[in-house]
Amino acid sequence: MRLSSLLLFPGVLVCALFCLTSCEEQRIPEENLVVVTVATKETDGFRRFLRSAKHFNYTVKVLGRGEKWRGGNYMSAPGGGQKVRLLKTALEEIKNEDEVILFIDSYDVVFASGPKELLKKFQQSRHKVVFSSETLIWPDRHLEDKHPHVREGNRFLGSGGFIGYVPKVREMVSGWTGEDGDSDQLFFTKIYIDPEKRKSINITLDSKCRLFQNLHGALDEVVLKFEDSRVRARNVLYDTLPVIVHGNGPTKLQMNYLGNYIPNTWTFETGCTVCHEDLRPLTTLKESEYPLVVIGIFIQQPTPFVTVFFERLLKLQYPKNRLKLFIYNQEVHHERQVSAFLQDHGSLYQDVKLIGPEEEMDGPASRNLGFDMCRKDKDCDYFFSVDIEVVLKNENTLKILVEQNLPVVAPMITRPGRLWSNFWGALSADGYYARSEDYVDIVQGHREGVWNVPYVSNVYLVKASLLRSELTEYELFNSNILDPDMAYCHNIRSKEIFMYVTNMHSFGRILSTENYQTNHLHNDLWQIFENPLDWEERYIHENYTHIMKDKLIETPCPDVYWFPVFSEVACNHLVEEMENYGKWSGGGNMDKRIQGGYENVPTIDIHMNQVNYDKEWRKFLLEYIAPITEKMFPGYYTTCSTPLNFVVRYKPDEQPLLVPHHDASTFTINIALNSKGVDYQGGGCRFLRYNCSVKAPRKGWALMHPGRLTHYHEGLPTTAGVRYIAVSFVDP
Repeated sequence: MRLSSLLLFPGVLVCALFCLTSCEEQRIPEENLVVVTVATKETDGFRRFLRSAKHFNYTVKVLGRGEKWRGGNYMSAPGGGQKVRLLKTALEEIKNEDEVILFIDSYDVVFASGPKELLKKFQQSRHKVVFSSETLIWPDRHLEDKHPHVREGNRFLGSGGFIGYVPKVREMVSGWTGEDGDSDQLFFTKIYIDPEKRKSINITLDSKCRLFQNLHGALDEVVLKFEDSRVRARNVLYDTLPVIVHGNGPTKLQMNYLGNYIPNTWTFETGCTVCHEDLRPLTTLKESEYPLVVIGIFIQQPTPFVTVFFERLLKLQYPKNRLKLFIYNQEVHHERQVSAFLQDHGSLYQDVKLIGPEEEMDGPASRNLGFDMCRKDKDCDYFFSVDIEVVLKNENTLKILVEQNLPVVAPMITRPGRLWSNFWGALSADGYYARSEDYVDIVQGHREGVWNVPYVSNVYLVKASLLRSELTEYELFNSNILDPDMAYCHNIRSKEIFMYVTNMHSFGRILSTENYQTNHLHNDLWQIFENPLDWEERYIHENYTHIMKDKLIETPCPDVYWFPVFSEVACNHLVEEMENYGKWSGGGNMDKRIQGGYENVPTIDIHMNQVNYDKEWRKFLLEYIAPITEKMFPGYYTTCSTPLNFVVRYKPDEQPLLVPHHDASTFTINIALNSKGVDYQGGGCRFLRYNCSVKAPRKGWALMHPGRLTHYHEGLPTTAGVRYIAVSFVDP
């Protein structure tokens, strides 16, 4: 039946085939398409637009270069008439009447697909001019009723993008006589709502966002679509894939988020495709040719491991004669560390400026001053801002950031075990933190790249050229309602400057400053809970992690295990802390510090709980001693409950030795805190049952042995100097 029907109407079939062939032949050639945009200055957004256009081989004609922008700030008020004037003039010079003009904004626009798809969808509209559409009417709400109703989709015109044949576009703008500051949107809207003009020019709207996606009023409709090494924006309301995405109105930050992926900036298959473009390589430069960087160091609160911060600063792989230091220290507590660093190493740097507590300068003022120091220094190329709580583990951090060649770029740092970082992926409606969809993946390293973000803090690099051009305002960090970093980022965003964070490398972390007490000599010793990684790096022996793998545990006597546990610094700090406390016991049998008040075998010592270190010491035992115990004494598991912990001092004229005894413990830890032959002579430990002695304890190494029954032992005489050991009776 179907075959006979076709045979009855052979002419229809031939005609249909001819029509299809004809339509194919009549497709608009891609070379007839010209993208026209207005850009009076080159912004980061404009460069992003050009990069996306180049990706798809669009031909772009830029109008207004070098002109002063007089079109107003139409983010908040009507404007943009200057664009229509420039377009009208440009159209007079176009002679090819077959050309198709795509007139589009550029500072907040990216292409998501190429000319072929754009022209195909334009032809399918069957109109001569197609405007982008919006869900919201702007700028005159009184004109709402005059807009034609649409069966489905957006009803209102958006002037940020339209496509049309040159004669019709020329006819459309021929009536423009307005001022540069007048509203382009209102001008085109009035043409569109005029039935005669709409029909004459043959205008329609892209109501279902097949060509143009305006984000304002449609954020909930737009998602990223990852497919086959490609990224598109998808309008889920109309199930369309727009060719052009426009962050119109107050959606610039959402546009920046989408621009991190579109077009193919980052995909799951390729990762970041643009992260190695436009770099500023330093490898070919002599050290004397490196950009000059002012490093701003800001100390605004008591912070742990300040000495370590300066040690890492010294290790930065960057020529020190190309560095200047600006150090702001608000804390009297840290004057000693700052002075020590500058006294020992300040002369290595080209210049140093120090603002101390006595100047009573507040945080925002110090940061403004640091920026201004770079701004006024004609040789300054970058300002590298670093808060004292930043732990830069990567010695190449500064080189990496300079080579990125970006206006503002931060190395991503995190807080271990938490999702905290030094950037925000998005902002809430009131300008505070909001979590972007990709934030967790970026922080956890599942997505690596260089990301355009609305907020960075703690550590970042700024181009000095920005400070002398776009950021000439002195008080960038001042605000009545925002904290300094938020005020600074707000000012950056308002100038349409992009901020980036890179997680292409591992850079480091940020310290917790919560609960940091300053009432001890070496307060960092107490950081085992708040900053365990930093505590470990500072105080645990560098070979501790190799104990099992490299078989570093020695057995000098039966069931006596000897292994490295404390660093040189840990030993020194513990001794100095105890001597600073100074309340050593008298070495008598009567001792109110212990249960029962009587000590059978007394020593001259200070208990850990006397310096409020008992809780931290037990944590040390659990983390670093218990695993060794369980390995060396299989089947025994310790919770390190109620250990007796103390530091013993041996001196020839005070208490040189300890008589034979058993320890009141299941096992005992004995850590040498200083060095034989350097700090003292003699000393050591002898196990009588085995007639075995350890006469040369190594500084930072622990002796671990059973306490009761089998390991009757004595402390050998200290004949000169002072010997210190840290002792724990574990599981008494």
